[in-house]
Amino acid sequence: MMTSMAASHAASKRLKDAIFGASAACREAAEKYGADKVTNATMGVMMDEDGKFASIPTMERVFRSLSIEDYARYAPIPGLPEYLDAVIDLTFADQKPEGYFGAIATAGGTGAIHHAVANYAERGDEVLTADWFWGTYNVICNECGSHLTNYKLFDADNNFNIEDFTAKVDAIMAKQDSLLTIINTPAHNPTGFSLTEEDWDNVLDLTKKYAAKGKKMSILVDIAYIDFAGEKNETRRFMKKFGNLPSNILVMFAFSMSKGYTAYGQRTGALVAVSSSQEVITEFKEVNKYTSRATWSNINRGAMTLLARIQQDKSALAQFEKERDDYYKMIQHRGNLFMEEAKACGLNALPYKGGFFLAVPAKDPQAVCDKLHDDLIFAVPLKLGVRIAACSVSAEKMKGIAPKVLKALQAVEG
Repeated sequence: MMTSMAASHAASKRLKDAIFGASAACREAAEKYGADKVTNATMGVMMDEDGKFASIPTMERVFRSLSIEDYARYAPIPGLPEYLDAVIDLTFADQKPEGYFGAIATAGGTGAIHHAVANYAERGDEVLTADWFWGTYNVICNECGSHLTNYKLFDADNNFNIEDFTAKVDAIMAKQDSLLTIINTPAHNPTGFSLTEEDWDNVLDLTKKYAAKGKKMSILVDIAYIDFAGEKNETRRFMKKFGNLPSNILVMFAFSMSKGYTAYGQRTGALVAVSSSQEVITEFKEVNKYTSRATWSNINRGAMTLLARIQQDKSALAQFEKERDDYYKMIQHRGNLFMEEAKACGLNALPYKGGFFLAVPAKDPQAVCDKLHDDLIFAVPLKLGVRIAACSVSAEKMKGIAPKVLKALQAVEG
C-alpha cells in the first residue's frame, strides 16, 4: 500500500491534461517524420504561416525597451494603478455600461477565473458552465471546494441552448441561494462560438428573475479570445446590457494578456467587475486583494507596464492594433477554410464565429484523434469531441483537414 503524506483532501489530486498529452505525441511524430509532414492542431498558441511562433512586433519592441526596474521591482498587490485603469478601458472599449467598476491584477486569465470561483461560489455549491468547456474550469472549482456542473451549449439547430441553460439554473436555484455562471464568449474555447445579443437578453432575463427573489447571481464572462473575435466594438456591444442591474447581480470578466498580447508565458491578466453598487465594487477589490496575497502575492510588473505603455502611446497603440488585426484575419481565414471544407464534405463541425479553436462532435474523441495520427494530424480529444487549433495550423496545412476528420470519424464510428 502506497504511503501518502498529503492531507486527506489533497491525496487524490491528479492532473490529466489532454492538451499536453496530444502535444507530446505530436512532438514524437515531428522528430520521426519531420515537422513539415506533421500537422500540429493541438496548441493554443498562435503560429505564423511558416509555422514559427507569432508575436505582435509592437508588443515585443515595447517589452524590450523597459528598464530592469520595470521588470524586477515588486508590483502592488492589486496591480499597477495605470494597468488596472487600462484593463477596464480595454475590457469594454466604447461599450462601457452604466455602473461602478473594479479590477484586480491576476496571474493570467486562469488567475481571474480562480479568484471569481474562490470568492463568488459558496463552498460545496455548484458552479454552472457549458458542456463544451475549457477543462481547467473543473480543476479550479475542485481546488476551491465547489462543483462544476454543465448545461448543453447547443440546441438541435446549433444555436445557444437557452432551454437547457434555464433548466439547469432552475434546478440549481431550487437548492442554492447564490450562483456563479461562467460564460466563455465571444470566440468560445473550444468551439469558436459566440452568444448573440438576443442570447444575452435571455440569460439576463433569467438572472434578473432570480435576483428579484433575493438570490445572489454572479456571471463571469471569460473574454480570453475577444481580440480574435472581430471588430472590437461590435464584439463588445452586449456589454452595454450590464448597466443598472440589481445590486445582487454581479458581472465579472476574465481578462488575459496571453492571446491578445501574445504574452502567454508572462502570466498576466485581470478580473474586472461592473456593478450598480459602489459597495459591491469596494468589497470586490478587498476580497480579491486578500486572495491575491494568499496565492501569488503580486504579479508580473513588466507585463503590466508593457500594457500600460502601449495604451498610453497613441501611435504605438494604433500600430499594435493593426498588427494584431492582421493576425486575427490570418486565423479567421484558416477557420473559415476549415468550415467551408466541412460544409462541402458534410462534416458536422460546430458553428465557428472566431477565435483560436474549432470543434467537431464525436462519440469516441480519443479514437478519432488516434485515427488522425495515420494522416500525421494531431488534435485534442475532449469529452464531447475533437478540438482543432486554427491558431497554430497554417492555411496550407488546414486544407484537407476537414475531410480527413470526417474519414477518421467514419472509420471509428461506422
